[in-house]
Amino acid sequence: MLGNIYIILKRETKGYFSTPLAYIFISIFCGLTAAFTFYLGAFLERGQADLFPFFESHPWLLVLLVPSISMRLWAEERKTGSIELLMTLPITTFEAVIGKYLAAWVMIAIALALTFPMWITVNILGNPDNGVVMSSYLGSWLLAGQFLAIGSALSAMTKNQVIAFVISTAACFLFVMSGVEAVTGAIEGLVPNYVISIFSSMSSLDHFYEFVKGVIDLRSLLFYFTSIIFWLLLNIIIINIKKAA
Repeated sequence: MLGNIYIILKRETKGYFSTPLAYIFISIFCGLTAAFTFYLGAFLERGQADLFPFFESHPWLLVLLVPSISMRLWAEERKTGSIELLMTLPITTFEAVIGKYLAAWVMIAIALALTFPMWITVNILGNPDNGVVMSSYLGSWLLAGQFLAIGSALSAMTKNQVIAFVISTAACFLFVMSGVEAVTGAIEGLVPNYVISIFSSMSSLDHFYEFVKGVIDLRSLLFYFTSIIFWLLLNIIIINIKKAA
């Protein structure tokens, strides 16, 4: 099983870097994070040796950029008909889903790793808490992993990449906004308090900021891994249903 997953991971990763897709994604991500940090985040004007302005923009950038990767994972396979060829190989749906997912997650990890000049810069300018920086990077990677799992499952539902992008972006945005006070305040009184509490607990943003504070909380880790596993299982179910049809 692990051998098949590795073969798919290697095949998909090579596919990303043999086309402009990976280079465009990495360039846009690194460029936008730098722009948000120095201009909107006023990094130099703050006079503080930390990367909070850098990580503060990540949820909003990932909401838009991750679906641009996930939209092609299965929608393109279904549109071109290559999914039938993939499913005839001696691999299971589980192996195919995990392999393709991990390849995309590795590419996002590379994009995050290539922002290391920001980390070097803040160490030159001051004495940041590098433990907090590492925790923040972990939070960003897990957040991207959650959005990628959501996008992968939703991509399997359609042959149209644009539709996959739109519904994935909307779903990821909902997970980000579910804990925002303005949103929970707007529905307060319309639904029972326990519903609001459950809705708020699903906020990706709240758990992400725990990592940005330097707190690696078991609850936050469980939240992300549970969410990733749920959406990947849904992805497998959808592919099996489509295959049976």
